[in-house]
Amino acid sequence: MRRTVGSVGRTARQPGQGLTAAATRVVVRAFGRLAVLPVAIPRTAFSRGRGFTMSESATQNDTGYQVLARRYRSQTFDEVVGQEPIADTLKRAIDRNRTAHAYLFCGTRGVGKTSMARIFARALNTSAEGAGEASILRGEDLDVIEIDGASNNSVQDARDLISNASVLPARAPYKIYIIDEVHMLSTAAFNALLKTMEEPPPHVKFILCTTEPHKVLPTIQSRCQRFDFRPISVPRIAEHLRSVLESESIEAEEAAIARVARLANGSMRDGLSILERLVAAADGAIDAALLERVLGVPPEDRVAEAVAAIGAGDVGAALRATADLLGEGLPAERVLDGFAERFRQLLVAATCGGDTTILETGAEEAASLAAESEAYDPSQLVHLVALCDAAAQRVRISTVPRAIVDAVVARMALSERFANAASLLAGHESGASAKKKKPDRP
Repeated sequence: MRRTVGSVGRTARQPGQGLTAAATRVVVRAFGRLAVLPVAIPRTAFSRGRGFTMSESATQNDTGYQVLARRYRSQTFDEVVGQEPIADTLKRAIDRNRTAHAYLFCGTRGVGKTSMARIFARALNTSAEGAGEASILRGEDLDVIEIDGASNNSVQDARDLISNASVLPARAPYKIYIIDEVHMLSTAAFNALLKTMEEPPPHVKFILCTTEPHKVLPTIQSRCQRFDFRPISVPRIAEHLRSVLESESIEAEEAAIARVARLANGSMRDGLSILERLVAAADGAIDAALLERVLGVPPEDRVAEAVAAIGAGDVGAALRATADLLGEGLPAERVLDGFAERFRQLLVAATCGGDTTILETGAEEAASLAAESEAYDPSQLVHLVALCDAAAQRVRISTVPRAIVDAVVARMALSERFANAASLLAGHESGASAKKKKPDRP
């Protein structure tokens, strides 16, 4: 007697439900993960139980907000910002059919390594009809397998990858493995991959991405074509941020854009993430006051006031300006970092003039810095930057950070007197040594 499941059982089966359940169990094992293949599911399977159709569910997912760093991610080689030499090399390699079997992309965070890997994989695997383009860029293509090296770093994971590499791709010419944070793999996993990476099947290519290339075994590096992604320059980051703001129809002051670009420290993703915070907090245009309030960075006018007092040798005014900055809740190291950045700008202005590219600021502020720098000697500014850096490191581990900050501010304001005292001591020592020196006898 065949057993059936009806309304009196645990579940009630609708016509065709068994076939649907069987279809949804089709899975592919990809490097320790189960990826469900997309299947056609009747609309009635959703409308009977949950109250919405497949198209309605997709619409709900599509309307979710996407952050700027993902929305404005590069989609083609021509859209890559700051890494044009690498993009041009990879594009020419594809055109000339001279692509290698393994690549190593190195560089700091947010400079385009994973984006370049996806663009490269799409260029290698996109068919004439353009099938699979969107899924590759989203990291959802079955033939372009993205692996997180931090969570799949064991030798067994490497063995699974090797066994799966022998399977032909489903629709594309190549099966491409993008291994992010590859330096996190264990030594045993690296050694297990050596032979496969040296002589992989003809349909397999590897793209390894890492922020710490020195941790990747030399034997692995020797089997790859290495590309070093350089930090993106401040002007290029600022230019891209302007284009993003223009596309979003958001107004922003030029000084605020320049400062966000400097705070990004060469990372485009960091720059867009900072901009995201400002856009979320803005009630109108983005300006310097909003940036300082949201990011907790020292106000540039207050920093300029303190630096001017230090340059004038006014210890009292310098300490009062520093107290105002600390009174706003800014960490002591942030205040010292603000002083160091200001002294750096003055150093550049004193030696290179009001060059906006080197100063990484607007024309008006560059002219102001050039005028202010005339009161300083470059060697003095180098000394002041070194004092701020040393004090900032000490503050992070000290139990009395305020005492260190006040002491270094007073020390900088009195730098000329210390220099004069050192000169007097040097002169005194030379004079004393001259007195001790006996005259030559004839």
